[in-house]
Amino acid sequence: MGQQEKVATSLAGAVSEEISASLTAVDAELARRYPGDPGTRQPVHTVYVPGDVFEPGTLRSWGDQALAALDEHAPDAASFAAVLGIPEELAGPVHDRVRAKLEREPVEDLRIDFEDGYGPRPDAEEDAAAARAARLVSEAYANGTAAPYMGIRMKCMEAGVRDRGIRTTDVFLTGLMAAGGLPEGLVLTLPKVTYPEQVTAFVQLLEAFEKAHGLDAGRIGFEIQIETSQSILAADGTAAVARMIDAAQGRATGLHYGTFDYSACVGVSAAYQASDHPAADHAKAVMQVAAAGTGVRVSDGSTNVLPVGPTAQVHEAWRLHYGLTRRALARAYYQGWDMHPGHLPTRYAAVYAFYREGLEPAAARLAAYVAKAGGDVMDEPATAKALSGYLLRGIDCGALDTAEVARLTGLTRADLDAFASPRRGDLTVTAP
Repeated sequence: MGQQEKVATSLAGAVSEEISASLTAVDAELARRYPGDPGTRQPVHTVYVPGDVFEPGTLRSWGDQALAALDEHAPDAASFAAVLGIPEELAGPVHDRVRAKLEREPVEDLRIDFEDGYGPRPDAEEDAAAARAARLVSEAYANGTAAPYMGIRMKCMEAGVRDRGIRTTDVFLTGLMAAGGLPEGLVLTLPKVTYPEQVTAFVQLLEAFEKAHGLDAGRIGFEIQIETSQSILAADGTAAVARMIDAAQGRATGLHYGTFDYSACVGVSAAYQASDHPAADHAKAVMQVAAAGTGVRVSDGSTNVLPVGPTAQVHEAWRLHYGLTRRALARAYYQGWDMHPGHLPTRYAAVYAFYREGLEPAAARLAAYVAKAGGDVMDEPATAKALSGYLLRGIDCGALDTAEVARLTGLTRADLDAFASPRRGDLTVTAP
């Protein structure tokens, strides 16, 4: 070992204690504002269905329609891969997994829409539809036909529709409570948020509901939909979306980009309104930075080009949707919106190809990091966190199998979870 070095210091221990004391408030603020990723599953998409259209068989119907579209327009792995440009070695695994997903769990996240997709209705009609939605959601969770995540998008907190949005939220949540309680997968989406005060008002509504039913404070979370320029850049030049996250008081679970409302808000003409427009990229980049470390996830928007009509037209729409989804994944937007059953094949094809093509390189890098084996890439703890998160997202959506990830990395699911969401200074992973 050589000669032992003599260690000497110049500062008294009190100096460190004083510095720590001076940063106590900062430490608490960091822990409050930036708790890190919650470590829960994030759905790869959100499907919107109008409140008067949703039926007990809606989820299965979407899966069946998606399978029928595959059978008609790309009946085998080779033809499906040729349409989308999927490499030959991935064609079979991606195709097979997409079909299995559509048969087993076609929708990961469903939002029953009482906003733009539903429109203005007589109060009695919307009351009945909200109560019906609560009953059907409760029945779906009870009989095992629910999506992993389900909920509603109510009308926003703007003056003209505020009372209606509050009432629909109350009717829906009250119906869930009467049917047995709030499901674990419950998700609410607050649309067209422009000012942080609107988020504060929605928090006030949820607090009142929790108190009325004796629920734990903070039990009900919600997503914030970003559809206006003012939600990105406030009048004073600050990032309003960051203040919205703070206004949610820990209840915000996601930021969802509204492609068409936002594009129209900043003056993009209809022909160019798309999730890859520079205005969309700017908005989502601000959302991404504002949400980083807070535990709030960012979702991309949708395309309004539907895969319907003759095969050539369907293929063109599929290629567009596949490309936009792959582009979003590369930019770390792991969730998006799907507006039509025909979008499901390309949603899952893009997601599965993304994770399967990166499986072996990611697993090798993580295994080398754990073994401290070195190699041609020098990874750090932050990269190990990202690699683990990548593999976990692939497992959660069905792109990857736990067994194959364990075989390639030598790590268990618990090990991956520890890397992806480590406690500060408390990460111990032992490769089996």
